[in-house]
Amino acid sequence: MSCAGSPRPLSVLIAGPTGGGKSGLALDLAAGLGGVVINADAMQVYRDLSILTARPGAADEARAPHRLYGVVDAGDAYSAGRWRHDAASCIDDAHERGLAAIVVGGTGLYFESLVGGLSRIPPVPAPVRDKWRKMVEEDGLGEVRSELESRDPDMARRIAPTDAQRTVRALEVLEASGRSLGWWQRQAGEAAAISGDPVRIVVAPPREWLHARIERRARAMIEAGALVEVRRLVGRGLDPGLPAMKAIGVRELAPVVSGACELDPALRAMCAATRRYARRQLTWARGHMAGWRWVESTDEGLELAWSLTGRR
Repeated sequence: MSCAGSPRPLSVLIAGPTGGGKSGLALDLAAGLGGVVINADAMQVYRDLSILTARPGAADEARAPHRLYGVVDAGDAYSAGRWRHDAASCIDDAHERGLAAIVVGGTGLYFESLVGGLSRIPPVPAPVRDKWRKMVEEDGLGEVRSELESRDPDMARRIAPTDAQRTVRALEVLEASGRSLGWWQRQAGEAAAISGDPVRIVVAPPREWLHARIERRARAMIEAGALVEVRRLVGRGLDPGLPAMKAIGVRELAPVVSGACELDPALRAMCAATRRYARRQLTWARGHMAGWRWVESTDEGLELAWSLTGRR
């Protein structure tokens, strides 16, 4: 059923941990309403990571149109600001065509940027950005961390010692603007990029169910060719600090394709990393999405969505 002629455009936001089944829920809802599925996962935007991110396939595309999946090269450091702009355009396009916009993914910052806006951090000049990235390459992350600890101890405490990307970001913003990244993040951001009052759902399955599904999905990824995907990506010789190179499965399986590690321990490490990531996603959601409607299963989520949209 199309939502054409509805009193106002319909948007549904579906968040939750990786492996929780939210993509299937979004697809069922889009197919039933007559809508477009819009990606809100920071790794599914990369075209090089089809298998490792469980990106929707041809059968899914046949049921409903999908947007912002596999649209960015792995050599590109795609940002939340760029996603906000792209997602808003996709939502507006869907609404103009009388279609529901079903935004689904596990990247909390993406949703936050959509409904609450982003802080107005000024652009960083290329020479400043290049300076700090070159320093990481030549002197190592430890030296750059020391700079951050000296210049901006508050941000240093907030950023993990191994997170090169955020460390560099904090230093380049500090140098370019004269103010801490933390200061900018506390300022009022841009207006919400989505109109109306979207339906907001978090799919949070029981832990045991989620862990079992994470393991099954990881094994299915191997059978589908994840090792070939990792070999191709690693073979490009990209900067290891790029977001795509930090995707779960890349670091764990890279030693397997190089012959330095057996598959079984790498697969266990991949599952453990996925469980930790799912836990962080749920922790973030509890802190930032407490006012959303929470469900434990996709069936429950679908029934809730039908009742909230009233358009079945």
